[in-house]
Amino acid sequence: MSEATRAKLLEGALRTLTEQGIAKTSARTIAATAGVNQALVFYHFGSVDELLSAAVRYGAEQRVANYRERLAEVGSLTELLAFGREMHEVERAEGHVAVLGQLLAGAQTDARLAPATSAGLDLWITEIERVLVRVLAPTPLGEFADPAGLARAVAASFVGIELYEGVDPEGSRAALDALEQLAALVTALDTLGPVAQRAIRHHLRRHTPHTPHN
Repeated sequence: MSEATRAKLLEGALRTLTEQGIAKTSARTIAATAGVNQALVFYHFGSVDELLSAAVRYGAEQRVANYRERLAEVGSLTELLAFGREMHEVERAEGHVAVLGQLLAGAQTDARLAPATSAGLDLWITEIERVLVRVLAPTPLGEFADPAGLARAVAASFVGIELYEGVDPEGSRAALDALEQLAALVTALDTLGPVAQRAIRHHLRRHTPHTPHN
């Protein structure tokens, strides 16, 4: 029963963020959404901040788990960004983009929420990095790319685009289109013959200050 109540509170916290925003998220509103007594917020988590921090992690774990199998099947940057676009549509329709926006807004001023939000994003970054390591390794860029840094850049791009969509839907679509075009160019390098690929590697060695270390 205790675990079931905790789960209700975690899901209630995420729903409250979606429906009422961070400013109206309190022990009372979360408990009402979860359908439990307000005192249980403090019994199970100690404070609203602790509950929100746990909910951020819980929500990210649930979302990442839903997509892990699909991500494992991605075979190119183009496929990764196409999947990202599809995932974006689903996440927005289900309200998860709205939760992310509320968390990022709250993290600017809440010392406890900031690291929890960062940890939730790190779960996504870890999955994206695994894909990038796999798809870049056989390409001319595999020797020079920094998958860890690129994973953070990809995650940051999608976070920014998701928030940007609220004020400029056409602009966010154009940004996604541009990312897909860039991925297509990178993927095209893999179709070049061995002579051309050697020339690209030689050029990159001459113009790359150092090889990233993971």
